[in-house]
Amino acid sequence: MRGQKSRSGRPTRPGFEGGQNPLYRRVPKLKHFTLVNRKEYTVVNVGKLCDLKKGSDVTLESLMEAGIVTSNDGPLKLLGDGELSVALSVKAAAATKGAIAKIESAGGSFEAI
Repeated sequence: MRGQKSRSGRPTRPGFEGGQNPLYRRVPKLKHFTLVNRKEYTVVNVGKLCDLKKGSDVTLESLMEAGIVTSNDGPLKLLGDGELSVALSVKAAAATKGAIAKIESAGGSFEAI
């Protein structure tokens, strides 16, 4: 019988998918393409926490009640921008090393939940 598979030699090249766009052309080639299951956080800088009372507990719910955070975009993450002079007990999902250092130097504590 005639046709592509009846010819001598290899019938198709490696990676040929019958006219469909092959996998090696569909996959992104450039570096730094986004992650598929990226973790989203509600991000707050340490400088925003200086308005809270001394010794208060800081969670995502307490920040929403205080009006510092307006929407729940995921677990709470603290960043180290700003200065903190109030001792607070912080319970968050994640924090940067600089944020933890500023919380503990102000006399507070950090607990990862």
